Amino acid sequence: MKRAILLGVCLAWASTALAQGNLSANRYAPNSTSNSYGAGSPYDPNSINNPYGRYGSPYSNESANNPYATNAPKLYDSDGNYRGRLSSNPYDPDSVSNPYGRYGSPYSPDSINNAYGAGNPYSPNSPTNPFGNGLSIQGDDD
Repeated sequence: MKRAILLGVCLAWASTALAQGNLSANRYAPNSTSNSYGAGSPYDPNSINNPYGRYGSPYSNESANNPYATNAPKLYDSDGNYRGRLSSNPYDPDSVSNPYGRYGSPYSPDSINNAYGAGNPYSPNSPTNPFGNGLSIQGDDD
């Protein structure tokens, strides 16, 4: 029994993801990056909308707004499925901005840029649904 508890504590401690809200078009959801008073606040140090923050700066390697970033935040749907990196880097294979990649192509079913796939505006997980939850944004926590 003690081993199981210890293992659970170690696994919880080893987690290095930092939740940064949800990539969502829902302006009223508090965790939405479209809500300027919630997770989308330009004053929140962990917001992708903060141009001086770690995840919003055009110069940070962990930023969604740096076109050369290689460690941008990751996107996950509510089932825990990986949906790529929230990155403006068009050359990163996992970037949602790579028009030829799995997560950025308008023809890939895993892409948020495909209106018939992960970007379906009627899906509650879609970042384009104005009433949905969108995708969870997870950055690396140091």
